[in-house]
Amino acid sequence: MAILPIVMHPNPILEKECEKVSAYDKKLKKLLENMYDTMIEADGVGLAAPQVGVDLQVAIVDIGDETGTIELINPEILSFEGSQKDLEGCLSFPGLYGEVTRPYSIKVRTNDRKGRSIELHANDFLARAIQHEIDHLHGILFTSKVDKLISEEELEGYEA
Repeated sequence: MAILPIVMHPNPILEKECEKVSAYDKKLKKLLENMYDTMIEADGVGLAAPQVGVDLQVAIVDIGDETGTIELINPEILSFEGSQKDLEGCLSFPGLYGEVTRPYSIKVRTNDRKGRSIELHANDFLARAIQHEIDHLHGILFTSKVDKLISEEELEGYEA
C-alpha cells in the first residue's frame, strides 16, 4: 500500500473533532491499510486519521504484542479505572515527549472495518496507546495532558 505523509503540529486538523465514519467500503479499507503501513514506516505504535490529513474517526494501534493490530472506527471509551503515569510521544510532534497520566484500564466500544460493533478491554501500555489515538479523533493532543516535558537528551535515562 501507500505511505502517507504525516501531518505535523500546528496543522488545524489535529485539533478538530473528526467526523464519524458512515461508509464501510473499499475506501475505508484502503485508508486503514495505508495508515498501518505509514505507522510501521514511522516506527509508531498508533496512528489516527487526522494525522494523515483525513477528517474521520479512524485510528489504528499495534504495540507489537500478541494483541496484533487494533482498528478503531468511531470508538468510544465506556469505562476506565486506575491510573498510570508514563512517557508519551507523538508522530505529529517529532522529538517531543512528556509524562502523561491516564487510566490504567479501559473498556472501549468501536466498530470494525465492516461496521460491526465490538467491545474490547485494554490495560497498561495498550490502554495508553488506545486513549492517545482516541484523543486525536476529538482534537485533543497529548501536549495538553503533559505533566512534565522530557527532552530527547533526558530520554536516555528516563524512568517514570
